[in-house]
Amino acid sequence: MSKETYPLSTIRHSASHVLAQAVQKKFPDAKLAIGPAIDEGFYYDFDLPRTLTPEDLVEIEADMKQIISEKQVFEQSDKSREETLAIIQDTKQDYKKEIVDDLDLDEYSFYTNGPFSDLCRGPHVAHTGEIGAVKLLRVSGAYWRGSEDKAMLQRIYGTAFTNEKQLRIHLKRLEEAKKRDHRVLGKEQDLFSISEDVGGGLIMWHPKGAKIRYLIEEFWRKAHFDADYDLLYSPHIGKSKLWETSGHLDFYKENMFAPVDIENSTYYVKPMNCPFHIDIYKDRQWSYRDLPLRWAELGTVYRYERSGTLHGLMRVRGFTQDDAHIFCTPEQMNEEVQVVIKLCLDVLKTFQFTDYKIYLSTRPKDKYVGEIAEWDTAEAALKKSIEELGIKYEVDEGGGAFYGPKIDIKIEDAIGRQWQCSTIQFDFNLPERFDLTYIGSDGQKHRPYMIHRALLGSVERFFGILIEHYAGKFPTWLAPIQVKILAIHESGHDHCKALATTLKKAGCRVEVDFSSEKLGYKIREARNEKVPYMAIIGKSEIEENTISLRSRDDGDQGSVSVDDLIATLTKSSPE
Repeated sequence: MSKETYPLSTIRHSASHVLAQAVQKKFPDAKLAIGPAIDEGFYYDFDLPRTLTPEDLVEIEADMKQIISEKQVFEQSDKSREETLAIIQDTKQDYKKEIVDDLDLDEYSFYTNGPFSDLCRGPHVAHTGEIGAVKLLRVSGAYWRGSEDKAMLQRIYGTAFTNEKQLRIHLKRLEEAKKRDHRVLGKEQDLFSISEDVGGGLIMWHPKGAKIRYLIEEFWRKAHFDADYDLLYSPHIGKSKLWETSGHLDFYKENMFAPVDIENSTYYVKPMNCPFHIDIYKDRQWSYRDLPLRWAELGTVYRYERSGTLHGLMRVRGFTQDDAHIFCTPEQMNEEVQVVIKLCLDVLKTFQFTDYKIYLSTRPKDKYVGEIAEWDTAEAALKKSIEELGIKYEVDEGGGAFYGPKIDIKIEDAIGRQWQCSTIQFDFNLPERFDLTYIGSDGQKHRPYMIHRALLGSVERFFGILIEHYAGKFPTWLAPIQVKILAIHESGHDHCKALATTLKKAGCRVEVDFSSEKLGYKIREARNEKVPYMAIIGKSEIEENTISLRSRDDGDQGSVSVDDLIATLTKSSPE
């Protein structure tokens, strides 16, 4: 088997073993934790006698390349529990001991290459020479098992590809991603902040960021009204009985914040909006003539994420989910799913996401609710919906949620990264738990089908993706400031104020630079702020009531009238 035919995950997991081998060569007493393959590469966690330096990574990477050149064979062997514990005790690998205890198996798998051996279930490439090209990227701290109560380890991140060309392309993309980092651009453009005084993972929206959020949400609302949705609002907390019925306290409690007692009743901050929408459904008896019901909400939810997993806008503890739930009859499901897919792709296209992959995730092998016949029917309906639209898709066998199959849409950003935002999920679980019914044409009660649906995923995460997708250069319709008015002379300030008032009345977003700086400096500042347009006002512009217009992307636009500028700014709307 050539390295070109191995899955990247297999190559990268093999590379993590080579990394551990190289680290143990440098630090013989290093204690090993875990070393999985991840989406962009691999990592391995170590307990080491000192903090690693950049020079250490260079040395470790050189040793990895030497190990790869030796083409050491990966050999798998099985050991009894007693043999495994003896090996771990002899090598003093305490973290492996904890893994063995938790798994509690009769037999454990080891992989050995050269002098290195590690507890591992595989798979691996045949020999280290098939790993291809590797690069170590960085070191960060990571709590053992993600718990602040456990030891802080050093996590070495790396990546691996089948050849050097693929690696170079990836590294170039990483360099571009670094320039687009939403945390850096968000601070530079004064869009949002995260304060330790408020709490990790809780986003503070600044005026410019809040303006963009408002524009996103207003577009979202109009798109939903146009698609015959009704909007809902629901509370931020609910009684424990609600979460017991929904199953969250059984399946999701570790991701929920601690409860609060109010007047002898226990309440939880909501991690999801679904139970509230269901409670609204249960407020009356519905007929088949009333269905489908399409209910959407920009509902803020709160989920406990460990501090080590928080990452800017991408992984937070409080976020607004663009949630929707569709209640329909079995006969309506196919059409409803198609309508959702079309709406989703139209919305994403507006934000300049035109490349995507669609995945149909099917019944998990072990843990699932509902009858297999119901799953087969739902999966067939989802599959039919995609195929009738003529859209290519891939099947993710066993990737469905425990409560039903789903369709996931992964968008590709400007530098080729994939992001999971949109999802369409069928649910067998909640209609049964809450005993949802509708009166059918036969006068009898029937169970409605329920579809969970998110287009953007969460407003916070989607905003972070947008910042990086646009590299901070928001399109004119989304830019918090569409045009910045720059006066060449102080004598033009009153004219600039009047112009700003005219533009604002026309619905344009305007800012005036009244500073005493030279024009060149003002232009550079506006460029750095990534404002789409600059309206330069000098004596001739005042006399002729025109504007010398500059575009962020296309440079000098010449002299234009006020009406022309208004038309330019307002035609950029997504409508």
